[in-house]
Amino acid sequence: MPLVVRPANADELVRAEELVTRSINDLTVRHGFGPIATSRSPDFQAFCLRDDPRGVWLAEDDGEIAGFALSWVSDRLWFLAELFVAPGRQGQGVGNALLDRTMQHASQAGATEKCLITFAFNVVSQGLYVRHGLLPRVSILLCTAERESLVRHAQDPALRTTPIQNTAADFEMLRGLDFATLGVSREKHHRYLLANPMVEGIFFEDGGERVGYAYVAATGHIGPLAVMHAPAMPGAFRAALAMAIAKGAPQISVFVPGTSEALAIAASQGMRFTLPMVLMSWREFGDWTRYLPRNPGFM
Repeated sequence: MPLVVRPANADELVRAEELVTRSINDLTVRHGFGPIATSRSPDFQAFCLRDDPRGVWLAEDDGEIAGFALSWVSDRLWFLAELFVAPGRQGQGVGNALLDRTMQHASQAGATEKCLITFAFNVVSQGLYVRHGLLPRVSILLCTAERESLVRHAQDPALRTTPIQNTAADFEMLRGLDFATLGVSREKHHRYLLANPMVEGIFFEDGGERVGYAYVAATGHIGPLAVMHAPAMPGAFRAALAMAIAKGAPQISVFVPGTSEALAIAASQGMRFTLPMVLMSWREFGDWTRYLPRNPGFM
């Protein structure tokens, strides 16, 4: 049967994410990083499907999933969260067919900014994205460390932290911080994170002024993190590290752009650079000295 590319259904997301896990591990093993992905509940994918089903696509061949793509739109930003082809199906036009559908999503939504984060060593995919006008802009590194090693370097944070509340005033503050760093609103994504009991959202305060925000998961993962002004990044990053340490998870992790002062702090704290990524965009987008993404799919 010929390849069929069609909208995905909610009950297919588990199988689609199993394909994503296999594809990621096939890629990272071939490049010497070992298997890095484990199957997880497709909560964010289901959220994106409910929010805007135009961005979720399956490639199917004789009943088998050959590829999966997920894009979301927030304000005027289109972001390609996932595009993966089943191992053994690369080079057969599956990825290009899926990308064409997701790019149509960008046009339908009237997005003026287009962006994604992919593996820096996946040059085949980068070539596909470049042919569609998305160019490599900023390196992003996954930084990890054992909690016990970070405890030895821990310092009392200079910035005060307060919880993000589900109030109009707090969402207005978040909107201002996102516009300052990214130029777009991400209100629906803040609501998604704040509804997760395993994630804590905080504001950073300096002299009574809110200068940034961050989310820290019970797993020890930090992100996203944003600050109003670049000089606030070191204090905000140290405060987020202290918060992650306090949660007691055995490992702390965070994605840090190569343009951010947080990268030097991560290195000084003994964090390892374990996975190289790259942000690609249609044109220069965002201030990556002031923003740390949550992961390659959420941004």
